[in-house]
Amino acid sequence: MSATPMISIANLSKHYPLRRGIKDIFRQDHQVVRAVDDVSLDIAPGEILGLAGESGSGKTTTGEIIVRLQEVTSGEITVDGHPLEASSRKDRKRFRREVQMIFQDPYETLNPRFTVFETIAEPLRIHGLKDKQEIARRVSECLTIAGLKPAEHYLDRFPHEMSGGQRQRVAIARGIVLRPKVLIADEPVSMLDVSIRADILNLLKRLRDEMGLTMIYVSHDLATIKYLCDRIAVMYLGKIVEIGKAEDVIAHPQHPYTQVLVSSVPVADPDYQREEVTVDDAVPDQINLPEGCRFTPRCPYAQPECLSCGHRLIERRDGQQSACMFSPQELRPRTIVQETAGSKG
Repeated sequence: MSATPMISIANLSKHYPLRRGIKDIFRQDHQVVRAVDDVSLDIAPGEILGLAGESGSGKTTTGEIIVRLQEVTSGEITVDGHPLEASSRKDRKRFRREVQMIFQDPYETLNPRFTVFETIAEPLRIHGLKDKQEIARRVSECLTIAGLKPAEHYLDRFPHEMSGGQRQRVAIARGIVLRPKVLIADEPVSMLDVSIRADILNLLKRLRDEMGLTMIYVSHDLATIKYLCDRIAVMYLGKIVEIGKAEDVIAHPQHPYTQVLVSSVPVADPDYQREEVTVDDAVPDQINLPEGCRFTPRCPYAQPECLSCGHRLIERRDGQQSACMFSPQELRPRTIVQETAGSKG
C-alpha cells in the first residue's frame, strides 16, 4: 500500500450544543454532546478500515463527516491530498464524485418514486453526463457489478418491487456509478437477512480489489468487521481506544473495552471456552463525561491512574495501539469506585 494516506483525519471533533431553555439563559457554561472528540487516523489507498463500537460511540458521525453530511466542529480531514473544507465550487463537486456513502437502511435510502434506472442515473446527470447511451451503459454496468443480472430485468422496477438485499445492491450500484475513490459503508448488512449478508460483504471486497476503492466500514458487528476489514479502529464515547490489524485486535484485544466487545461475539462451537468480561451496562452521560479514561466507570480493571488518562494511543504489539495505560498483563481487579469518576463536559 502507498505510504501517502487516501484519508487523513487530524484532531477531528464534532460537538452538538444542547438546546437551552429559559432556566439556562444566564448559565455561563455552554453544554455540548461530544459525539466525536479529538480523533486522528490515516487510511491507506485500497484499505478497508472497520469503525467498531456500540451505539453512541461516534462511528457513524465520523463517517457522515467524511462525506460532508455533517460539518466539523474542529479538526482537519484530507482525502487524496485535498482538504475536506474545499473553498471552490469545482473542488466541492470533485469531492462529491470521489467520496460516496452506502447507508444502513435499504428501505429508506431509495426514492420510492424513482425506478432503478432513474436512481442510478441521477448522480451521472448531476455531474454533467448528458449522453443518454453512455448513461444507460454505465447504469447497466454498475447493476451487473452489484450482482443484479441481467441488468435489464431491474431497470424499470421500483423499490417496493424488490427485496431488501436487492435494494442494497441498487444502493451500492448508485454508490459506485461515479467511480469514486472512497466508499463509506454505514452498517450496510445489519438490516439484511443473514443468508445474504456474506454475499454483500463479498461484493464489497470485490469492489475494493477490482476498483481500487478505499473503504470505511462502520459496524457494531465484530464478526463482519473481521471478515471484511484490514484494520479495526474501536471507538468509545467519541474516542478511539484501540486500533490495529483486524485479526490482531480480535485475537489479542489490548483495551478492556475491546475485550468486552470481543467476549460478546457468539461462537458457534458449543465446546469453546473463553473468559467472559462483564461490565456495568450503564453508559456515562455524554455531557458530563468521566475524568480521564471514559471507560473508567464501567471498567472491571480501573485504577486510580485511569482518572488522569489522556487517551493517548500506545503501541502494545506490532502495529496495534491501545489507549489503556496498562497492558493486558498489567490489568488487575478494580480498585476505584464509580463515584470517583465524573466531570463537566
